[in-house]
Order: sequence, then structure tokens, then C-alpha cells
Amino acid sequence: MSGGRRVSFSPHARSGESVSHIMGLVCLALAPAAVLSVVYYGLYALAQYAVSAAACVFFEWAFCKIRGTPSSVRDGSAVVTGILLVMCLPPFVPLWITITGAFIAIVIGKMVFGGLGQNPFNPALVGRTALLISFLPQMTAWHPAYGTIFSNGFFIDAVSGATVLGKAKDAYVAGVAEGIPSVFDAGMSAALSGSMGEVSSAAVLLGGLFLIYKKVISWRIPVYFIGAVFLFGGAVWLFNRGAVMDPVTQIMSGGLFLGAFFMATDYSSSPLYNKGKVLFAVGCGVITVLIRLYGGYPEGVGFAILIMNAFVPLLDKYFRPKPFGADYE
Repeated sequence: MSGGRRVSFSPHARSGESVSHIMGLVCLALAPAAVLSVVYYGLYALAQYAVSAAACVFFEWAFCKIRGTPSSVRDGSAVVTGILLVMCLPPFVPLWITITGAFIAIVIGKMVFGGLGQNPFNPALVGRTALLISFLPQMTAWHPAYGTIFSNGFFIDAVSGATVLGKAKDAYVAGVAEGIPSVFDAGMSAALSGSMGEVSSAAVLLGGLFLIYKKVISWRIPVYFIGAVFLFGGAVWLFNRGAVMDPVTQIMSGGLFLGAFFMATDYSSSPLYNKGKVLFAVGCGVITVLIRLYGGYPEGVGFAILIMNAFVPLLDKYFRPKPFGADYE
């Protein structure tokens, strides 16, 4: 029939953005923090990024090959997972541990669920959490950053140093104010050591704002996540002044910005609808503060995001928009 209309299946809203283009923007947003981590920790940090990204690509390719499905490595998501995984690790963790984390992140955290878009949990955090539980001594061997690049160039023999949150945790447990880090220490957390992604909160924030500007992620999850940590942490601080960090230092410490902008906003493991995103983000913030203050680890961002990832299907079901004209509650 000439002049007829063509009807296609939903979704009818189309976008010119491809997965590979979005992943490229995420890599670009991570670049400032990644470059600074190499400056602070030397060539071994660069090797960590290269090995992790290559291992993630290889494991995804191998899984697709064994399963007999088309390879999905060209979308770039494996490279992003590799970069994020390294940013959650201590700078001088052995490379074999990094490769183990890449295997867990890609195969167990992503591919067994069906691949990109079907994983219920953030793959990089799955890998990092498994490594933290399995290799605790190596995963908590922190090293001071400043000056390490000039000592050996590639490998370094350095004494372990305290992280910002580690010092705050010790001060809170002891009930003293002398060990509580300042806002400067939190903003330049590499001065007290930490994970690769903790070298500069400002660099991570810059990348996160870039993603919001490019409309790659929604502003709701990072804003409500960080806001919940600020308000809940501030409420605790009001009743425990001198024993806990102030709310400004709280939000600038650890991996909060990295988790809020780059991990909690993962498309497949975060809620679809705005009200669900708000509740998801607030839950992440509250759990983060609870773990930081009362848990066995000084940092709680990763655990908080994984816990709230488990509630995403319920949030999507509860906040699903009511179809126009529906007569049910």
C-alpha cells in the first residue's frame, strides 16, 4: 500500500548516542584523576591501568568466545570497568591481584548475568569487594603518595601510611580530636595515602560535572548521595563534635565522589525513575556514614552502593509510572 505509515516496536524515542561514545566520555571524565594518580604514584600506577583494562577486555572476549556469542568488547565498557577497578585499589597492590579483580568484575559481576545492561551490581565494585574480603593485607597496604614518583620510578619500597578515613576512624574509636583530618587533608587525600581514585576529590568532581553537562548521567543520584552524607554526617557531628569529621570533610574524603558520580549512576544497576533514584541515593549516603562510623571498615561507599543495588528492582517496581487511563491502584 503506497503512502502508508510504518509502525515499529517501542521504544520510539531514539538517540544518536552509542554505547561506545558514552564509554568514551566516561573515560575522558576519569582522565584528570587517572593522570594525577600516575603523577603521584609513578609508572607502576600506569601499569596498573594498562593491565586492568587489558585483562577486562580479554576476559570479556574469552567469555563471549566460549559461550559462542558475538564479542562485546568494542563497546568500551570493559575498559571503563578496568579503570574504575584500579581507582578502587591501593596504588601498589600486586598485579596478579589486579588481574584477579578484573576476572571477578567482568565474568562474575557482569557476563554471567548476560553482559552489559543486565548486571544487577556494579562490576568494578563487585571485583573490588571480592578482593577486599579475600586479600585484606594487600588491599589495606596504603602508601604515602608525595615523592614516590621520584624514588624509584616504577617500584617503591615505602612504609604504610594512614588514609584520611582511617585516621578519622581511629580518632572516633579513641574519642579524641587530635587525629581528625582537616578539609585540606580530605581534598588532597593522597597526602595521607589512599586508593588510586582518592588522589584528588576536585579532579573526580570535575569529571563528574562533565558527565552531567554532557547528560551522560542524571544529577539526582550524585547530588542526593553526597547531600545525604553531608546531612546525616553533619547530624552525627553536631552531637559528637571533637570525635568525628565535620560534614564538609566527610563528603570530600575517601571514594565518595568517585562512587557517587561514576558507580552509583551505572545504568543497569541504578533505578530508572526519578523518585527511585532519590531514595536509592539517600540510602547509599546513610549506609556510607553508618559503615564509616560503626562498621568494621573506615570506608563504606562501595558496600553502600552494592547494598542499594540489590533494592533497585523493588524501587523500579514500586515507582513505576501509572499508565494513562489505568484504573488500578
